[in-house]
Parts: sequence; structure tokens; C-alpha cells
Amino acid sequence: MTSSRRVQIGVIGAAHGVRGEVRVKSFTANPIDLAAYAPITAEDGVRAFAVAGLRHLKDDMLVVRFKGVDSRDKAEALNGVGLFVPREALPDEDEDEFYWTDLIGLRVETADGAAVGEVVTVTNFGADDLLEVRLRGERRTVYLPFTRAVIPVVDMAGGRLVAAIPDGLLDPPSDGPEG
Repeated sequence: MTSSRRVQIGVIGAAHGVRGEVRVKSFTANPIDLAAYAPITAEDGVRAFAVAGLRHLKDDMLVVRFKGVDSRDKAEALNGVGLFVPREALPDEDEDEFYWTDLIGLRVETADGAAVGEVVTVTNFGADDLLEVRLRGERRTVYLPFTRAVIPVVDMAGGRLVAAIPDGLLDPPSDGPEG
């Protein structure tokens, strides 16, 4: 059985020139590898993109020409469109590396096996990756830093993460400012 999860590998930016090329911010380890993945679709899963050509611009930015996009107007209409591939199209990661999509849905528990909750998303606000965890039996979520100190065990086969919960993190929120 295959996963229905898709992974974002890039995002289309501004048009580049007048012949339909676009800038693409690549999220792949080697930006040029974006062309190696298929099928590439928009987030809606309906619009498909085939790379007709690309060149490296700088850092993680590429200039890409997609088949069927042959004018500046068509290229401008794609600005902001995310590029996705099925999880199965990506190579397996090393033991200590994970795709964010693989972490979503994992149970979070303490070292003694007490249930904490479930990972609902992974994000990064600029410093480190954070796991957003919906607490068991609650609507509330908390963020856990995705570091070895806080998450010492990632058990993909067992569908769980073991967490060293920072003091006070699971305390109920206060009703007002401390006085």
C-alpha cells in the first residue's frame, strides 16, 4: 500500500524574462535535483508540471521552464504555486534524518510510556524545527523542539517519538496575567 502523503519540493516565484521561465525556490538537498522528481503537481494535486529545462540561479534558486508555459503571462499566473511530489518519489533518509511528512501522525510519549499526544505538524520559524503536538484528550497543542535533547528516540517502525518534556510545558494555561 502506498502513502497518499505528498512532500513539497519547491515553490514557484516570479516570472523570469518574457518566454515563460519562472524562478523556483527548491527545497531539495541539491537544488538542481528538482528536475529528477516526477510527477510534480501543485498542492491541489490536479495541475501537473513537467520540467522542460532549468538552470541554477544562486543558492536554492533556479530558473525553470515548464512544458506548456511559454509566455510571461502564463508564468506570472504560477507565482506562489507550491510544487509537490508523492512521498514515495523521494529517496529514503539516513537514520537521523526525517521528512517532516513522516513525523506527522506519530504518537508522542514519555520515556516511561505515558502518552503525551500526537504530532500534527512540523514547522520552523527560523531557529530549529518544532513539532506541534496535540495533547492527548485536549484540543490544545504545544510545540516541542525537534532536537535530540527533547526527542531522544524516533521509532518510525513503532509509530512513536519519545520525548523529554520540558518542565511546565504541559501545565494548563493560566487564566490571566500573573500578578
